[in-house]
Amino acid sequence: MGSGKRAAPRRAAKRPSRLQPSLLALAAGVTLAVVAWGYLVYAAIDFGSSARGGESAAWGFLALASVGAVACLFVALMLIPRLVHRLREHGASASSTPTPPDLPRPVGGRRASR
Repeated sequence: MGSGKRAAPRRAAKRPSRLQPSLLALAAGVTLAVVAWGYLVYAAIDFGSSARGGESAAWGFLALASVGAVACLFVALMLIPRLVHRLREHGASASSTPTPPDLPRPVGGRRASR
């Protein structure tokens, strides 16, 4: 099987996987947003304890840190699906198994074709 004159090779040659700058930028953006979110949550907790201790200016910093943390988490949650989609796209293009073409359905269904 597969030794005929016109037999195709069993597997296509694997292309070397290259590092794509756009994937690296997305991964760095997700990492930066998550680290900033963690820092802002930590700062909000610290400002909250200071505000409860009687420092009135800490309430404003608590509000700013909270809004910043929400924004960073939102950015991270928007970038993660893009990164996953691009990684799947990149993995599918390097895959050696092609997808089968869609065949047209016979007119009339199964019974009509018998």
